[in-house]
Amino acid sequence: MTDEIANFTGVSCQKFKCSARGLLLPFGIEACMPIKLRAVLYFIFLLYLFLGIAIIADIFMSSIETITSKRRKIRYPDPGEKDKYLTVEVRTWNDTVANLTLMALGSSSPEILLSIIEIVGNRFEAGELGPGTIVGSAAYNLLMISALCISAIKAPETRKVKLYSVFMITSFFGFFAYIWMFIVLSVISKDVVDLWEAVITFLMFPLVVILAFLAEKNFFASKKIDMDEEEQTLILTPPERDENGSPRNFRKDELLQFLRDLGQTTNLSLEDKAQLFAAKLSESMHRSRMQYRIQGARMLTGGKSLFLNLPDKLQEIYSEVHNRDSLVVDQRASLVSRTGDEDDTIDPDDHRALIEFSTTTYAILEREQKVNLKVKRRGPIDVDVRFRLDTIDGTATAGEDYVKLSEEFKMERGQQEKRITIHVIDDNQWEPDETFFVKLSLPEGEEVRAKLGSKTIALVTIINDDEPGVIEFEEPITLVKESVGKAEIKLVRVNGADGRVSVHYRTKDIDAVATRDYEPSQSEIIFEHGEISKIIAIPIINDLEAEKDESFAVEIYDPTGGATIGKHTKTVVTIINDDDYKTMANKMASLVQVDMDKLSVTKTSWGQQFQDAMNVNGGDLETAKFGHYIGHALAFFWKVLFAFVPPTAMAGGWLTFFVSLFFIALLTAVVGDVAAIFGCLVGLKDSITAISFVALGTSLPDTFASMIAAKNSKSADDAIGNVTGSNSVNVFLGLGLPWLVAAIYWESKNLPFTVKAGDLSFSVLVFSVCCILGMTILILRRFLSVFGKAELGGPTIPKYICSIIFVFLWIGYLTLSSLQAYGYIAWQS
Repeated sequence: MTDEIANFTGVSCQKFKCSARGLLLPFGIEACMPIKLRAVLYFIFLLYLFLGIAIIADIFMSSIETITSKRRKIRYPDPGEKDKYLTVEVRTWNDTVANLTLMALGSSSPEILLSIIEIVGNRFEAGELGPGTIVGSAAYNLLMISALCISAIKAPETRKVKLYSVFMITSFFGFFAYIWMFIVLSVISKDVVDLWEAVITFLMFPLVVILAFLAEKNFFASKKIDMDEEEQTLILTPPERDENGSPRNFRKDELLQFLRDLGQTTNLSLEDKAQLFAAKLSESMHRSRMQYRIQGARMLTGGKSLFLNLPDKLQEIYSEVHNRDSLVVDQRASLVSRTGDEDDTIDPDDHRALIEFSTTTYAILEREQKVNLKVKRRGPIDVDVRFRLDTIDGTATAGEDYVKLSEEFKMERGQQEKRITIHVIDDNQWEPDETFFVKLSLPEGEEVRAKLGSKTIALVTIINDDEPGVIEFEEPITLVKESVGKAEIKLVRVNGADGRVSVHYRTKDIDAVATRDYEPSQSEIIFEHGEISKIIAIPIINDLEAEKDESFAVEIYDPTGGATIGKHTKTVVTIINDDDYKTMANKMASLVQVDMDKLSVTKTSWGQQFQDAMNVNGGDLETAKFGHYIGHALAFFWKVLFAFVPPTAMAGGWLTFFVSLFFIALLTAVVGDVAAIFGCLVGLKDSITAISFVALGTSLPDTFASMIAAKNSKSADDAIGNVTGSNSVNVFLGLGLPWLVAAIYWESKNLPFTVKAGDLSFSVLVFSVCCILGMTILILRRFLSVFGKAELGGPTIPKYICSIIFVFLWIGYLTLSSLQAYGYIAWQS
């Protein structure tokens, strides 16, 4: 071939290096290219192929999510009414079974298919690339993904594996799978895989699934099961449905509560409010491992996010609403600080002290010139504990209204509370009431001895003490449903709280009629010294008749004690007809459902797929970042190509499943050729190319998926719980299936199926040692308080130490495997 090309071009070409390494590649035109240029081009092509695999794997995982999210209807006894049944929908697929079968196949399909294609392409003779990639991916998944997930969580937060029995079973088989590989290749029948060994290897795959399923169902539980807890998990609530009978992702009372939290004065459209509520649902909704895997791939390619991203304006409002519970002023606070009633539950196995404010709100008269904050400790008191306080301006300004505080304090051994004084500046000038915040935190390294409770933000109100105050309604308009029972109207006392004052109030008809639509009221409200809010309750009469909205007024008059009346002297209470209210709520609920449906992985048409493929961030340009545009530009070819794959709505997702699996197989075959040729051009052995470049490229989407799951999930199951399961499935399916096919083929010819142990057995042995060390660290993290008693997160220094150890184990694995492959370490398999 080289001579023919040389004669044709008239150029003296070098020897066509690595021309026999691939099944489909190289191309003849490469013959005259410099080797360095070819190596660079092959490396770039390899990266681009990994990008393509990530995109088609996204579609593949979407089909799996569609398949495993199928539901069936069951009848369930109504706990509230005898002889009545509720019809509810439950998932057809068990989560554990789905994760270890379709999910594991989806995340590991490139490695598994590479092994199968390599054996079939080599005429049923074993190669090094497929098995090496499986071992290399296992090492990267266990060591590097665990390292990243441990450190990804902000200290001192933790994530714990919830299904621990399932985790231990998959961890055992994730280790045993590679020990079994070593035993087969180096102990039982050296360099030969017998048919019975291949059969056992393949049958271990369903064995793992069955044992994990039994573990999830507490089949191996030695302790008594808490039946009350089990009963609660079985209580099912039928979902609410819209006007068309389709189930909603939320309940309407949740929507109404969110609107109340948002406030009536927020200048937002109905669409904006719906988007804010959808963001709240998106943040709290349960997500499967498949969804995290899909999101990981879309992060790489600038695809449509499965998390609802808000525009900057709405994100600011959402953050304010989200944090309002910890920063809100309790307007019924007394003049002196009060002690809160709520109590954090202390984990009896956690030996760290819990530090928090005794209350989250304080009010102080300006003339007293100081406010005493109390920090309390619960739990162990036999050690010194340090904490830090920092003031944050609200409407009050440091240096003008109060003295800024930013320092560390120590709670001595045996001390259960500590009072800290913040000085208030009395300027003898009239000012409105002002506020500032005090934040409680732990210094670096203190997470080992202490943890923060729920009350870490205190709000201090400086009350102007030169005036008795101004009394007014908080809102000029109040909307209530006819069936609400009582309209609660808030009166506030601002710009002073000195002395005992009062104000009279009365109701007046507008178009609502007293005694028919509401109970008339006329009385006096008394504010004690320091009180700054009161509630007026007006009974609303529900006459069960269809009628238009009606209103009445509540007005205040005749203040006493020196108080004055503010600008809101009257509030109009509008009684909304329940039918009209229901119409408004239904409209907003429909908008919320539209926003939630956009997050679905199920595609209904080819048109929708092409629209998502050809637009940055799935067409959501308002929230697209610079990285989305870069990823979209690089992945545009793959996105458009794979938009031809049938939508997941067809055939329940199965058609998408098989078509995308075909594309993955095709790309994997090309990856095998490109990786082998690239390794040949730069002088890397196949075993080293497999455990480094190929393993890293195929595992990159899983890396992003696990990090997203670690930050957003409440447990560690979706972050690292599936790593061990995938590692075992890689061997039992990724090697068991091609070994079984090849062993049957050679058995039919009365010849042995030869698999050279060589570099593979050493790599497996090194990984097994790293696996033991890594799993030991994860187990110790779960049971030692120094790590936060959880697999992920915890105190800053210990978590980074663990991550660094995992990284060094992975580097050590690569280094030792490379040294052995090139003869620097003598190894006789």
